[in-house]
This record gives sequence, C-alpha cells and structure tokens, in this order.
Amino acid sequence: MQNEERGWQRSEGNLLHQKHYGGRGRQRADIQSHMVHSTAVIHPKAEIGADCEIGPYCVIGENVVMGARCRLHSHVVVDGHTRLGEENEVFPFASIGLKTQDLKWRGGVTWTEIGDQNTFREYVTINSATGDGEKTIVGSNNHILAYCHLAHNTTLGSRIIMSNVATLAGHVTVEDYAVIGGLVAIHQFCRIGRMSMIGGCSKVVQDVPPFMLADGNPAETRTINKTGMERNGVSEEAQAALRQAYKILFREGLTISNALTRIDKGSANFPEVRHLAQFVRASERGISK
Repeated sequence: MQNEERGWQRSEGNLLHQKHYGGRGRQRADIQSHMVHSTAVIHPKAEIGADCEIGPYCVIGENVVMGARCRLHSHVVVDGHTRLGEENEVFPFASIGLKTQDLKWRGGVTWTEIGDQNTFREYVTINSATGDGEKTIVGSNNHILAYCHLAHNTTLGSRIIMSNVATLAGHVTVEDYAVIGGLVAIHQFCRIGRMSMIGGCSKVVQDVPPFMLADGNPAETRTINKTGMERNGVSEEAQAALRQAYKILFREGLTISNALTRIDKGSANFPEVRHLAQFVRASERGISK
C-alpha cells in the first residue's frame, strides 16, 4: 500500500506496458515481475527482467534488453540497441545507449552492451557506437562515478573504477582492474592497461601500460602500481619482476624493441610480465613514457 501511495506499482508481464502506453499490446513472456514507478515511460517492446526497480521519470526505449534485478533510481534514460546484464544500478540523470556524438555517424544499427553488477552514478553518459554493427562494450563489476563519459566504441573490461568526471574519447580500451582518477581525459584510440592507475587531472595521449602508475599533462609513467597489485593479489615475486621491467622500459634509455628483447630474456616467465610485453608490442599510439 505504501509503495502504491508513492507512485510505485508492481507489474506482471504486459500490464506494465498497458499502463504506460494506454494500449492492449502483445503479451510478453520474457517480461517478469518488477517494481515500476507510475511516471516511468517504457516502450512496449522493451524487455525487462525479473525484479527490476525502475524509478520516477525513467525512460526506456524500444530496443532495450535489461537483465534481472537492475535498479534505475530516477530520471534515467536507456535507449538505442542496448543490453544490460543483471543487477546493474543506475543513478539519476544517467544516459545509456543513445546516439554517438561522432560526426562520422551515417546511420545503421549500433549497439551498447553492458555486463552485470555495474554502478553508474549521477549524470554518467555512455554513447552507442558509430559504425553500423559496431558496439560500445562495458564489462561487469565496474564503478563509474558521477559525470563520467564513455564515448562511442569504447571497450571496458571488468572491475574498473572511473572517478568523477573522467572522460574516455572514442575507441578507448580499458583493461580489467584499472583505476582512472577524477577529471582525467583520455585521447581517442588509447589503451589503458590491466591494473594500471592514472592520477587525477591527467591528460592521456598515449597508451598506459598495465601494472603501471601514470600521471601528468601529458601523462607519463611514473612507477609500478604497487598498491593496486597488492590489493589484487599479485605476488611479491611478480611485483619485483615488473619493477625490473619498468626500469628497463622507462629508465635505461633503450628503444622499445631493445627493451622488450631484454625483458623477454629476463623475467618473461611471469604471466604479468608477459602481458606487459605483449601490451607494449601491440601499441599503435606508443606508450606514455
């Protein structure tokens, strides 16, 4: 009774769509029981999983698929060809899956795909991809804080933290467990390596190698991300090997190819060091030195 007085109603199946669109509509077996505020606007063809909570003035578009137990607090817009996994929490005024801001957009079907148990705080924006059939991808268990922006064709792994107002330009890739400080701006096509950390207010114009700490304008690699590795269970032996690899790459004045040759001959038996070397070899923009 209390929920109904506040505008909340529990809906089963197509009853939700009849209420918000005023029509009979088609019965949908894939829309389960969920709590929806009376002011929310949900397209009849949207697919909403079981036990979702959709707050006041939320808008969900025609091609949205939302997994079970997601919570949209209020004033959230989810549109475009967007798929959210389970147990995502989205705070007020976030916008997910809308059209790219890229001027190269020429139409077609583009996608936004999001995994499970992510948190998107207030005013987060996640744009769909630019080219027909392309995707913007976010993994699972990420914590994206207020005012962050994920542009078209970005690819995020899992367990990433983006602090307030961090901004990813188009085609940026962020690997698992990375931490991006507040007000950081990352140039298009850059790659942010696994378990790296970028200091607040940094301007990133080249790739940030995995397991490293970068900071500055433009960002430079300062040292290994020791605290991040300790928190995520990297062994002391692997940390020591990564510190040695850092010195070879950034402190001995070697070319990248010569530095990688030395690393391969030294500590490449550690998977973390192998990942670092592979990441650097694959860099197209160069690495932040």
